Amino acid sequence: MTDLDPSETTNLDRCGSAALEWNRAKAAMALGATPEFTYFLGTCRPDGTPHAAGVGAQWMDGDLYFTSNLATRKSRDLAANPRCTISVRLPGIDLVLDGSAARVSDAGVLDKVAAGFRAGGWPAEVEGDALTAPFCAPSAGPPPWHVFAFKFRSAVGVATAEPYGATRWRFDR
Repeated sequence: MTDLDPSETTNLDRCGSAALEWNRAKAAMALGATPEFTYFLGTCRPDGTPHAAGVGAQWMDGDLYFTSNLATRKSRDLAANPRCTISVRLPGIDLVLDGSAARVSDAGVLDKVAAGFRAGGWPAEVEGDALTAPFCAPSAGPPPWHVFAFKFRSAVGVATAEPYGATRWRFDR
């Protein structure tokens, strides 16, 4: 796991709890790409209306990685406007991350992403500049699934277990 430290931390809690530690959010994201956690990608359609879709995602080297067929609504939205959000409920903390996503074609990164998905139970393999598997990924459309790197600039965490609190972190990226 790469060090990604916030440049600014703001305590959002109105009940007296201390600011949450960023390491708590990083540790929760590092649990891996498993079916227990659904990440929700929020994009903006060309007409300005919002779109949300569940995606399988994994934390690697300070970014979240997810897959999508290029014909899906989310991929078409990202091609027009890469700014997006990802939200997830993880053990002990809910996160909303704000940033942008870009398609990844580097073979080494694709290999690492496929290995991470395999470790989580999805038998993904690299084929060309995308991933394939013996069965479909329901929210990603049919194969091939292209990999996107989501680089976030801010994150809001709300603790769902002790110690409680709510915090916003900003990152210089």
